[in-house]
Amino acid sequence: MATKIISGTKFSSLPASYIRGESERPKLAEVDVLDNIPLIDLSCADETLLIQQIGQACREYGFFQAINHGVSKEAVNRIVAVSHELFGLSVEEKMKLYSDDPSKTMRLSSSFNVTKETVHNWRDYLRLHCHPLEKYTPEWPTVPSCFKEVVSSYCKEIRELGLRLEEAISLSLGLEKDCLKTILGGEEQAQHMALNYYPACPEPELTYGLPAHTDPNAVTLLLQDMEVAGLHIRHDGKWLAVKPHPDALVINIGDQIQAVSNGRYKSVWHRAVVNAHKPRLSVASFLAPSEAARIRAPAEEGRGNEYREFSYDEYYKTFWSGDLDDKHRLELFKN
Repeated sequence: MATKIISGTKFSSLPASYIRGESERPKLAEVDVLDNIPLIDLSCADETLLIQQIGQACREYGFFQAINHGVSKEAVNRIVAVSHELFGLSVEEKMKLYSDDPSKTMRLSSSFNVTKETVHNWRDYLRLHCHPLEKYTPEWPTVPSCFKEVVSSYCKEIRELGLRLEEAISLSLGLEKDCLKTILGGEEQAQHMALNYYPACPEPELTYGLPAHTDPNAVTLLLQDMEVAGLHIRHDGKWLAVKPHPDALVINIGDQIQAVSNGRYKSVWHRAVVNAHKPRLSVASFLAPSEAARIRAPAEEGRGNEYREFSYDEYYKTFWSGDLDDKHRLELFKN
């Protein structure tokens, strides 16, 4: 490939390094549209009902769409606009931010792990560490000029929502409200973000934006592209396309919640596909355990722990050590 960044480069056909083997392709004609993924109104005044809805969604799907979530429309519109501006910069300007080192706390890169994977993914992304902001914002891009201010504001609002959701998930498991948050590191929990850009693809049936994976973190809060769908989840043995709902955020639990819930809630396989005619943008925010957190399920009478205790650093290193569509990393931490 002529450049390490695919956005801003014209392709008349898919480069060979992006083409999946026939058995590994997305088979887009076989994917059904999922209209009934749980849609949860987080402004519901009946807390008992709200907790029940969240628990049911986590058990049955591992995903739900949240409306009236408290993240302002202004923050959403501004981060979408600045993300498009970022990926619209020249390839030369974007390459100033480029790195293929997963350990870097700010990097613009392509695919997933270009040094380890055998087939690349049709995606460029900016990966940021976001908490505490004062530690990480100095290394963020200075172009566009408003980038730091816009993204910082969004990070603050999305973090507040994520911590609220952790409390609700904890209650839905029959635990104390702060139990999950405490295990994950409380206010010291890490926060990461990925601004994902999937350019229009000349042959979308041959590749992925991101292949099937589970998220290594605790909670993912995804701002989907409202005009271009591309998120699929695995449910009851089938791939289902998630239809974007206006003003909703997609919430999914990650591997750490599966471990802390002792397997009651599953971190679900999902993937991103690409479009032949239009680019797709998404903003994924991740709450993850703090460096000091020890991941373990609370003791239960009569039930052993499905997973051994581990640190998030240990887990995260295994996640980035291979290709994205390897087996579920939690299998390596089973008792």
